[in-house]
Amino acid sequence: MRLQALLWRTDQGKVLIMTGRDSLKSRRFSFGSTGCGLTILLALVAIPGWILGEAPATAVSAFNGYVGPVESRLVRQHRSAAGFIVPVARQDEIRLRRGELIVEKLTPADGGEVPGAMLHHWRGTAFAAGAKAADFERLMRNFGAYPQYFSPQVIQTKVSMQQGDHFQVVMRVRQRHVITVVMDTTYEIDFGRLDVHHGYSISRSTRISEIDSSGTGHERALSSKEEHGFLWRLSTYWSYEERDGGVYMQIESVSLTRSIPTGLGWAVGPFVESVPRESLEFTLRSVCNALRR
Repeated sequence: MRLQALLWRTDQGKVLIMTGRDSLKSRRFSFGSTGCGLTILLALVAIPGWILGEAPATAVSAFNGYVGPVESRLVRQHRSAAGFIVPVARQDEIRLRRGELIVEKLTPADGGEVPGAMLHHWRGTAFAAGAKAADFERLMRNFGAYPQYFSPQVIQTKVSMQQGDHFQVVMRVRQRHVITVVMDTTYEIDFGRLDVHHGYSISRSTRISEIDSSGTGHERALSSKEEHGFLWRLSTYWSYEERDGGVYMQIESVSLTRSIPTGLGWAVGPFVESVPRESLEFTLRSVCNALRR
């Protein structure tokens, strides 16, 4: 039944869900040892309508149509050292040199709404003083160390195929944003370089499976009809440039997720929209920390 009215928390850890005009349902959830992470999203996960299954074909088509021009623009950028990465404002470059991250939302003005889904596009830039371009590339190619570099988000990795600069990598990732979501993700990853000081990589998801009861005897991959649509597609683009005594790194991520249920944007919107940004910031910060070791 579609959610019509309200949800709230009781002292006993229950979520009361008012649906329709007269019916009232009560559901109990486990929120770990702290018991303080409850939000409306927890209740929504238990509502049948929250389960969407695989991405609609129209949404996938819209996603592919969006990333096409993004990748064409990056190809043009990577042909020359001038403008190899998108420049930041002078004041932001000073912030970069102080170790800060510059993060920009590039999602279209319409909010990234596509048929039956949402599109998210973010760009982050950082500077690692004292690092070399070769250091960055070596780190990014060391997939076996990702659970160390990107803990606790990356749990395990496996290179299933390599042909020169092309890799197929399977990663188990964990996202903790009030609830914990574990996914097995497969990526096609390509590395390239203009010269010894400039390089890039392109990562495109080819399969994403949501894992239920991860790490237990009941662990299983949800079927395409059972998944919640937390992440349907993800393309990630790195550009890096060695200059000014360090390495400038720029990452762009374009992701496709489920849409927000009608009438619940005020409750779910901030959560859904914060996850892509926070994940990008975590990745960028983790790379910076690994390069400083």
